[in-house]
Amino acid sequence: MSRRAARPRGAADADLAAARRVLEIEARAVAALAARLGDEFPRAVEIVARCRGKVVVAGLGKSGLISRKLAATLASTGTPALFLHAAEGLHGDIGLLARGDVLIALSNSGTTGELLALLAPARRLDLPVIAITGDMASPLSREADVALDAGVAEEACPLGLAPTASTTAALALGDALAIAVLERRGFQAEDFGQLHPGGTLGRRLRPVEELMHVGEEIPCVFAGATMADAIAEMSRKRLGVTAVVDDRGHLRGIVTDGDLRRALQTRGDVRALPVTALMTAKPRTIRAGVPAEQALARMEEFSITVLFVVDPDERLRGVIHLHDLLRAGVV
Repeated sequence: MSRRAARPRGAADADLAAARRVLEIEARAVAALAARLGDEFPRAVEIVARCRGKVVVAGLGKSGLISRKLAATLASTGTPALFLHAAEGLHGDIGLLARGDVLIALSNSGTTGELLALLAPARRLDLPVIAITGDMASPLSREADVALDAGVAEEACPLGLAPTASTTAALALGDALAIAVLERRGFQAEDFGQLHPGGTLGRRLRPVEELMHVGEEIPCVFAGATMADAIAEMSRKRLGVTAVVDDRGHLRGIVTDGDLRRALQTRGDVRALPVTALMTAKPRTIRAGVPAEQALARMEEFSITVLFVVDPDERLRGVIHLHDLLRAGVV
């Protein structure tokens, strides 16, 4: 029997009701942001997208936590960004601001003294200021070049005191800004992968060229070779396949160990046959710069374990095996 006493059904129902009320309030707060978006938002996107330096995101308290998250999201999607604690900024950290930067200031009330005190140094450096605030009539909103409305009708806190819906709204609006900038700049999955080399995501987005076998590791014979040559090459390179190329290095076909087994069953000794007699012409290939996850998807689509890597002129550049993807943690 559990050591924890079962809670009365009425208490559990009250917990669920409270949770649902919070989620509904915060969902309405985020949904309301979309209806209020206007010309200020594209202006903010333009300012961030054209930033020649870095984006400095400043806040204090709960707004500081949201600011930290926005800075991290911008940095991970191709926009150099740093978080500045507003209070620490007044005690030396404001030195990280430089000409060419952009300042994004977050405050629900728009009256946070430490944050407002950062505006004068930012102006001296001629930095554009973007405000994200819940009060469009606040000092912060008035002083900013662009003010984004993150106001909410109510907090989810029943006392109306703890920042809840307001921080959720600011978080969502910051995400909207970061993703709009990402799209404006044409940021691609390959770019994302370069900024996330660690973890599962980074491994999946590594380019094929970082994992493929090159040079002498590529199993390869010329189109004039015999099957004896192909068998010897497959045995040396141990990938269960060999490429067949012409004298200029263009991929003309492949021979797999499966092709060899089937030929032995139907034709007997095939060693004297030309390799072109058993090769599969126009094999499945991939480009060097695509993410490794695309190589895996292509292998799964065609039920194969090897892909040869070619350039736009179909010249052989490398080979990647399913085992390479396994070792790299892509699978």
